[in-house]
Amino acid sequence: MKLTSWRRPRASTAGVTGPARLDRSTRLLVKRLRPGDIALIDHVDIDRSAAIALVEAQVAAVVNIAPSISGRYPNLGPEVLVDAGIPLLDDVGAEVFSAVNDGDLIRVDGNTVYVGDEAAAVGVRQDKASVATSMASSRVGMASQLEAFTANAVEHLRRDQRLLLDGEGLPTTKTSFDGRQVVVVLRTFDYKSDLRGLKTFIRENHPVLVGVDGGADALLEAGYRPDVVVTSGDDISEAALRSRIEVIGHTTNDGRSAGLERLERLAVTHERLVASGTAEDAAILLAHANNAALIVMVGSHATLVELLDKGRSGMASSFLTRSTVGSRLVDAKAVAKLYHHRISGWLVFMLVLLGVAAVLAAVATTPVGQEWWSQVKSWYDVAVTWIRGRTT
Repeated sequence: MKLTSWRRPRASTAGVTGPARLDRSTRLLVKRLRPGDIALIDHVDIDRSAAIALVEAQVAAVVNIAPSISGRYPNLGPEVLVDAGIPLLDDVGAEVFSAVNDGDLIRVDGNTVYVGDEAAAVGVRQDKASVATSMASSRVGMASQLEAFTANAVEHLRRDQRLLLDGEGLPTTKTSFDGRQVVVVLRTFDYKSDLRGLKTFIRENHPVLVGVDGGADALLEAGYRPDVVVTSGDDISEAALRSRIEVIGHTTNDGRSAGLERLERLAVTHERLVASGTAEDAAILLAHANNAALIVMVGSHATLVELLDKGRSGMASSFLTRSTVGSRLVDAKAVAKLYHHRISGWLVFMLVLLGVAAVLAAVATTPVGQEWWSQVKSWYDVAVTWIRGRTT
């Protein structure tokens, strides 16, 4: 995915200067970031989804108290940040959260964070070369991650086997999925280009549009109105929740969800869906259990590395969900390619019309064609005379 680079104006001092915004949860921090802020996060193995959110927030720099690439697997987030031209300072240590307050004007210069003229923290400055080296080294760790995935998948299947096999516990929806095509939208991997590629498909097939968390906002921004939203309650705007669409609130098996408390606080009418997997997987299972003919995924992961980028729990949930749904689940990029090379019905009609006109013109130049034309003209004159006689 190519993200537009954003570069803040040069400061009068060396490095990058901006107000500090602190939160140990990157997902919560991006909601209050403003262009030019410096994000201080605690995020081991920054995933691609989080990195895209930071780029779209137009941060001036990212300071991570943890390793952005731990070596467990080749996570995709750091590459997104450095490709967008955003300085990434890595592994600065937890002390920076004590040395810097939210809103402080700080400066990132090289591998050091300054508050005023005082050095507050020192870390590892990442660039394209260092990220590429770390990514290559971390591929060795994929084997251990896959072993951990096996154990996690067994545990996930034990908890949700009735849901996966029989659809037990899925709520009844007002929106009909039966026999219809469904587009499930996530605001993550390449979702903007995926939606652009599906423009013709959506116009011609009128599928059920399902937004997963921020995917509902992505649909609204693209000019579509979601039919159903599946959300954990946090990563979605209040405007989307209040847009009079059907809302399914996803919560885990323990029943605790700060996001669903938000839905109740906003008095948003919703059905509850309990599943230990992700909201994305809950949306897929909801469409599958309601007999959707085809489920097209927008912004979803398509490769092993992207699957690993979700973390162990999300990886097992996604694998089992996709195994349950089978061939009815397709990626938006595949559908877009099919429609890109497809000839539209109007174009076929115009080509046939031009072909018929060319044949008629060729026949009209022959003696037989001229005789036919005279006969047609004679029939036309007789018809006109008869009509005039009936109307006078």
